[in-house]
Amino acid sequence: MLLNLLLAFILLMGRVRSDPDPLQDYCVSPPHSPHQHIFLNGDLCKDPTKVTVSDFTTSALSKPGNTRANPFMINVTLTTTTNLPGLNTMGLTMGRIDFGASGVVQPHVHPRASEVTVCLEGVLLVGFVDTSGRVFTQELHPGEVFVFPKGLIHFLYNIDTVSSALAVSGLTSQNPGTQFVSLVSFASELPIPQEVLKRLYHINDQEGCC
Repeated sequence: MLLNLLLAFILLMGRVRSDPDPLQDYCVSPPHSPHQHIFLNGDLCKDPTKVTVSDFTTSALSKPGNTRANPFMINVTLTTTTNLPGLNTMGLTMGRIDFGASGVVQPHVHPRASEVTVCLEGVLLVGFVDTSGRVFTQELHPGEVFVFPKGLIHFLYNIDTVSSALAVSGLTSQNPGTQFVSLVSFASELPIPQEVLKRLYHINDQEGCC
């Protein structure tokens, strides 16, 4: 019985994927409608006879983002099925990350994707923490690449206090999801009980919480 369960588990894990494989050449996402009442694991497919080359290209990542719009001095621009309809069902996302001086992408996780990042300008300090608590960090110079394993906490930091930096990332899901550790802990829509946060972060009543 135990052997049968083990074999079944191995077969099941062998079929687990970040995103399902497409069943056709492409499934271009049609324009989004506010009247859509059907929710899918992905997007609907456009009529293949109406697909054009423009569905497979975008200039969304060509423009610098505004790094002064937030206190972290970064801006992330992503490809989506809105600005790149041909991305639908491909299991991919690309992102442009603009860093101001000392800009930081705060510790976060992508629950549905691994990420590979290439530094294009400046010098970045990047890293992740594995499930045993080990921290892996590396300085990235232009042209150098770093991979962040799926579901692990990671960060990116522009170590230059004067100049900006630029990176591009690829993620292995059409919808990788992003959870920032600090926001999830202290600014979730339904807040985590203060007693739990005080216990987790060793905060006493004099220091205040949340």
